[in-house]
Amino acid sequence: MTEPARSRAVFSTEDFSLLRTAVAEYLQKVKDTPDSVKFANLYHRLGRLR
Repeated sequence: MTEPARSRAVFSTEDFSLLRTAVAEYLQKVKDTPDSVKFANLYHRLGRLR
């Protein structure tokens, strides 16, 4: 039996920087909503992926 092909990365390293910038901008728009905590956590997780 053959091994399944290795899946390719969905995002490049550069994409994480772009996503982090986009989330930072969006955080300003949702800063007074309950979802702001979720987006702040996402922003910090994206920063750790560098």
